[in-house]
Amino acid sequence: MRRQISAADRSRALTPDPANPAELADELTIDFVGGAVGHRHRFGGGRGQDLPRAAGFAKGVTPSVVDATAGLGRDAFLLASLGAEVTLIERSPYVHARLAAALQAAAEDPAAAPVVARMTLLQGDARLLLPTLSPDVVIVDPMHPERTSTALVKKDMRLLRDLVGTDPDQLELMQAALAVARKRVVLKWPRKAPSMPGLPAPSHQIVGKTLRYDVFMTHRT
Repeated sequence: MRRQISAADRSRALTPDPANPAELADELTIDFVGGAVGHRHRFGGGRGQDLPRAAGFAKGVTPSVVDATAGLGRDAFLLASLGAEVTLIERSPYVHARLAAALQAAAEDPAAAPVVARMTLLQGDARLLLPTLSPDVVIVDPMHPERTSTALVKKDMRLLRDLVGTDPDQLELMQAALAVARKRVVLKWPRKAPSMPGLPAPSHQIVGKTLRYDVFMTHRT
C-alpha cells in the first residue's frame, strides 16, 4: 500500500538541511544579470541612492571601496556599476563559491561585463585582510539583530544567515575597518535598531525606509 505523504513531509523534503552548508548554498540565488539586481543596474537611481551617497559618491568623485561583508554581492555590484573599483570579502567558502560562479556568469553578459571587471572577490576573514588593503571606503553590512516584528525575512537572507551565522565579531570588524579606511566607513544597519555597542557615534547618518547608513569619517591621506 502506498504511503500518503503529508504536507509537512513535503515541506521538510524541500527544505535544505541547516546542518549541510553545501546544500544550503545550492539554494542561494545570486544573479547579477536578471532579477532585481539586473533591473537596478538598468533602471536604478544612480549616485542619488542612499548607499552611494553614504559612501561619498558625488559628481567627479568615485572612491575605491571594500565591501567587507560581501554576502549576496548586491551592494558591491551597485557601487561597481557606478564606476568604483570594489573588493569583495566573503569568509564563508560556500557563499564565496556562489559569488564566484555568479560573477563568472555575469562576465559573459555584455552589459554586466564592464561592471564585473571592476570587482575583485577575496575569500577570508575581513579582519585579517583589511590591513593588507588601502581603500577609500569600507562598507560593513553584518548580520542584523533579529527582527522583533512577525514579518518574514526573504528566503535568500534566511539562507545567508544560516550559512554565515550571526557575526559575533562585528565590533572587531568595524574597528579593523576604521583603522584602514582612508575616507570613511559605512555601517549598514536596521533603521530603528540601537547603535552597535562599543562604537563611537557616527559622523552622520543617511536614513531610509527600513535601513540606515551610519557614516564614520576617517580623513586619512
